[in-house]
Order: sequence, then C-alpha cells, then structure tokens
Amino acid sequence: MVLVGHSYSGIPVGQAAVRIGDRLKRLVLVDSNIPEDGESFVSAWPDGRAMVEAAIADHGGCWPPPAAPDFAPDGMVGDQGLSVEQLERLMADAVPHPGATLTGPAVLERPLEELPATYVKCLLDGPDPMPAVANLLAEAADWRLAELNTGHWPMYSQPAELAEVLLEAARS
Repeated sequence: MVLVGHSYSGIPVGQAAVRIGDRLKRLVLVDSNIPEDGESFVSAWPDGRAMVEAAIADHGGCWPPPAAPDFAPDGMVGDQGLSVEQLERLMADAVPHPGATLTGPAVLERPLEELPATYVKCLLDGPDPMPAVANLLAEAADWRLAELNTGHWPMYSQPAELAEVLLEAARS
C-alpha cells in the first residue's frame, strides 16, 4: 500500500502511515506538511495561526478555500506553474476545509523516520524542503527526495510528471 498526502493532508496521512505497519510500502508526501507529535498544522505559523483561526470562526468552523489571487500571487498565473485553465479548474474543485483538523494536535505512535517515504518538493514554492523534512531526508534510512519544477499544485500543473513520481514510489 502506498499512501499519498498533499499539503495539509501530509499530517493525517502521515499519522495513518505510522499505524499501518508492514502493509505500508511507501508514504509519499507531495509538497506537504509532516506530522510532528503534539503539533498542529498551524503550529508552524506563529503569525498566521490567529488569521487561520479567525477565518475558521468567521466561516462556520471551516477554513474557506483560497481565492484566485491566493493561488497566483500578484495575479500572475505563472508564479505557480498554472495555466489559466488549470487555475480555473483548481478554483472549481476547491471546497471549505474543516477547521478543527488544522488546529488539532497530531499523534504519532512511532517516529516518521522509521517509514519508507518519498518527499516531492515543488520547486516554484522554494528550492528547499522545510527544516523538519530536510532533517528526515538527511537522517532517515529510507527517505527519498523527488523534485518537480512546478508550484504547489502539481496534480493540476504537471499531472503526468507527478504520476511518474507516484509510480516510481510504488515500484520501490
């Protein structure tokens, strides 16, 4: 079994992966956060936590989907490697996110470094993985890095390239 998590979903997928045991062939994290025991998705956002919590409170317990300018900074679609059509599809697919999942702490039954994993870094979001991921890539026995020259939504901007990374993870 291969589990894949993108962005926020790296946290619940990572928690599930540590519980699966020997049935897990590989965890794939696509430009995602990783669970850290006792920490939430917004724990790493000291300045943004209050903004996220306020947005959740203002929208009936859900974090609203981003607006088009949030996906393409300064109105430049190319900043995330998305065409106008890809951005329109992404916007059409976006839905509110249950707020409690963003603020609740992760619980890990064992360390992530014990898992076989591939981390997919989308380079238009910056060349380096976040520090917690960089540490796992450097220290964990079976963590691999794959890079895609695109923004945070490769399932829209480079679906074929992302599929190749996922197939390789399934083969390993």
